[in-house]
Amino acid sequence: MTFSLAPDLESIIRPGVLWLNAAVVVETEPRLDVPLAEVERAVRRHPPEASAAVRAMYKRVGIDPTKRRPSSEALLRRVRKGEKLPRINSMVDVCNWCSLEFQLPYGLYDAEHIEGDVVLRIGREGESYPGIRKDEVHVGGRITLVDRCGPFGNPTSDSARTMVTTSTTRALVVVFAPAALGQARLVEVLDVTARRMHEFTKASPRE
Repeated sequence: MTFSLAPDLESIIRPGVLWLNAAVVVETEPRLDVPLAEVERAVRRHPPEASAAVRAMYKRVGIDPTKRRPSSEALLRRVRKGEKLPRINSMVDVCNWCSLEFQLPYGLYDAEHIEGDVVLRIGREGESYPGIRKDEVHVGGRITLVDRCGPFGNPTSDSARTMVTTSTTRALVVVFAPAALGQARLVEVLDVTARRMHEFTKASPRE
């Protein structure tokens, strides 16, 4: 199972990828209560701006980021309004923590439900998938992840087919970083994400 980026996106997006193994995902992880509350307080005290580079990434593929918001920006708006981060399960909660703090859209997928190799490309006309707690997500003209069975994720919302649950033991994390983000910063983001995933889900990155 490999990950590749379509050539026409190489100047637009710099994806960060983690393949995680041996995860133990629980519905509620009490050890996350304190760090999630701390990041919420920090965001409310010193609200960051939505990432201009992420918005520019959307605009370069013809998507209005105010109509289809990056997942990171949606989390930021939620917390700035005084709401808490959603609590789904330990792995999703870590992902949302990182996405909010770094203001980068994350995708999180159960690797057991990914078929074959993964390609990040522009969605084709008519391509879609059932979203998580949403209607059909249409990805024509949008940045999207695709496997042998078709599209399953994008920087705004992911698919029900590959969603992470308490049964997940192997996962794929994709950071949809804009090409303008430096490689060193992306490596730092991935390192922090991997450490948090290991601490709170016992998952280890695939070598």
